Amino acid sequence: MSTDSNSLVKLIGLILLIGGIGMLFWGYQMSDAFTSKLTEGLTGALPDAVMYRYIGGAISSVAGLFLLLKK
Repeated sequence: MSTDSNSLVKLIGLILLIGGIGMLFWGYQMSDAFTSKLTEGLTGALPDAVMYRYIGGAISSVAGLFLLLKK
């Protein structure tokens, strides 16, 4: 039973890690868009949608990495 639950935790960790990296990349792609550059030029800050993806991707990546490395 322990091996099955450990495998499930590792699988969830891998999914979170891959999803987090994908969200980080998606945020990076959005930050390079024309509207993001315009918003950053006018306000001096990145748009909220980009920041949400950066923050969500970082949290998901860290959680996934933690679950993968947990013994």
